[in-house]
Amino acid sequence: MAEIKDPENTLIMETTQGEVIIEMLPDLAPGHVARIKELAREGAYDGVVFHRVIEGFMAQTGDVKFGKSDGPSFDPRRAGMGGSDKGNLKAEFSNMNHSRGTCSMARAQDPNSANSQFFICFDDAGFLNRQYTVWGQVTSGMDNVDKIKRGEPVVDPDKIVSMKVAADAKA
Repeated sequence: MAEIKDPENTLIMETTQGEVIIEMLPDLAPGHVARIKELAREGAYDGVVFHRVIEGFMAQTGDVKFGKSDGPSFDPRRAGMGGSDKGNLKAEFSNMNHSRGTCSMARAQDPNSANSQFFICFDDAGFLNRQYTVWGQVTSGMDNVDKIKRGEPVVDPDKIVSMKVAADAKA
């Protein structure tokens, strides 16, 4: 496991392909980091599928309503259309580059519509800069992200087994 410098701002995401460590960036996107931590602490991301995975671009997940594989509203055909029951977030755009391993919030047409969904970039996606909120960076396990099954939608998708704030993880 990678060295964790700031457990309160580090996520341990266990996927069906293995562990991924994400360093969150609260100085860059405090509202988005707070939401991700809140949902992780509620267990909202546990069991959520990677519903949109595009080779050379990104892996998207985080639909805690329609994408939670063991949830009451799970619907693979609608995964990607839902969010949490919490309000949408105001954009926190920055000059941070969407490079390999960048974690950024998915949203609808409205820049202030991010809620729970996020994506991890496979490669540089600088065309997204200043249009999507970057909130984290994969520091370990990008090889596991690379193994996530591709598709739009994904047939028999990989999922987040569990996602925890490192400060809360049991040793």
